[in-house]
Amino acid sequence: MKLIRYGNPGQEKPGVIIDDKKYGLPGFSGDYDEAFFGGDGLQKLSEYTALHKNELEELPEDVRLGAPVFKPSKIVCIGLNFADHAKETNAPIPAEPIIFFKATTALTGPNDDVIIPRNSVKTDWEVELAFVIGKKASYVDLDNALDHVAGYCLHNDYSEREFQIERGGQWDKGKGCDTFAPVGPFIATADELGDINNLAMWLTVNGKTMQNGSTSTMIFDVPFLVHYISQFMTLLPGDIVSTGTPPGVGLGMKPEPVYLKAGDVVELGIEGLGTSKQVLKAWSR
Repeated sequence: MKLIRYGNPGQEKPGVIIDDKKYGLPGFSGDYDEAFFGGDGLQKLSEYTALHKNELEELPEDVRLGAPVFKPSKIVCIGLNFADHAKETNAPIPAEPIIFFKATTALTGPNDDVIIPRNSVKTDWEVELAFVIGKKASYVDLDNALDHVAGYCLHNDYSEREFQIERGGQWDKGKGCDTFAPVGPFIATADELGDINNLAMWLTVNGKTMQNGSTSTMIFDVPFLVHYISQFMTLLPGDIVSTGTPPGVGLGMKPEPVYLKAGDVVELGIEGLGTSKQVLKAWSR
């Protein structure tokens, strides 16, 4: 299945994509939240769409899409999870996953504008594979890890590198800025995808290709990340976990880093998970 949320900001409703068309779900109660993913929401949704297939509300092609998860308890991210990305940023290859968080207030729709933070001069991009937790995960065995994943989605892990690296403390202050987590366009269940460990991923800035990689080069794969993170915290249904980025970020450009400015257009995609597009806007009151 492919799950979407659509409508004006703060008023999104749950929907689905069937045969590349977007549909609303008249009469379907609830939202794509912790209760949905932690219960039998996916099963009920499958039964509902099958039973009411001819009654679904087809949506305009250009309908605004929101983040496909409603109010996740946390957004967990993995840093330097591609060896060649670690190399381009002059960082050592991690022996264990690097964990940081994005504020839930950073979450936004896949095609919404991204606001460059006040006083930012080093806003950067990162195309990433994310997954959504579908079952409470605490001290999960590696063999059972994928039982805790509801589906997968596209994420652009925007970063303010000065805030992240040069201002002291943890990475979070450069990662959690408002609008810095556009997610979607949809959540795809595993049956909608091919080999999750071999998905092409790309990103362009103003039409120029910056990132062109594959999930095949991740250091720590999805099952290991579920297992590993769950040793340190409980992952709740609906939580988003983002798995790192391939090389080609602005910080790693030679001979000098390249950062985003107002008016820039960033487009990105992952095989089987659609595409998204963000226009960079300057911060204003």
